[in-house]
Amino acid sequence: MPSLDFSRALDRPDLLSEPVRRGLEALPPGMAATVRVTPIDPSLADTAAFCEAYGVGMDEGANCIVVAGARGEVTTYAACLVLGTTRLDVNGIVRRFLGARRASFAPMDDAVALTGMEYGGITPIGLPDDWSILVDAKVAELPWAIVGAGIRGAKLSLPGAVLAALPGAEVIEGLGREVSAAS
Repeated sequence: MPSLDFSRALDRPDLLSEPVRRGLEALPPGMAATVRVTPIDPSLADTAAFCEAYGVGMDEGANCIVVAGARGEVTTYAACLVLGTTRLDVNGIVRRFLGARRASFAPMDDAVALTGMEYGGITPIGLPDDWSILVDAKVAELPWAIVGAGIRGAKLSLPGAVLAALPGAEVIEGLGREVSAAS
């Protein structure tokens, strides 16, 4: 099993996308200092593959899902953080939060172009300023959450409380719904 070798994220800009590096630099220094990064095999960036290969619990990883909400001609984007063991409530909680008639996962090309991050590595740090960041309450409670680093070849580890304190973040109870064994 490969191992994870975390170091202070701002000391390893080579493991961060440019928007993530800028986002970290914009955080209060004490907050930014809690964010760590580790290199990983880019082919293992997807949550299930990463957790299996590196021995990380699915309940320790937070998926960052980009959602597009539409009302008329206006599209609003948000990043949603849910545990790897849950499914995002896109058509209920997220749609209502965005005030949208319909909400869906943003197309991959749009998510990549709008964030400046690699698909499979999109993370809530360094997103466009006008985006909301919706954080499931269970993610906010994690002592250490594993999320993308903006590139597929690295992962961040940071306290869930830091994710909840990011600019534009809102903690929402029940944002992620438990996945039943039958699904």
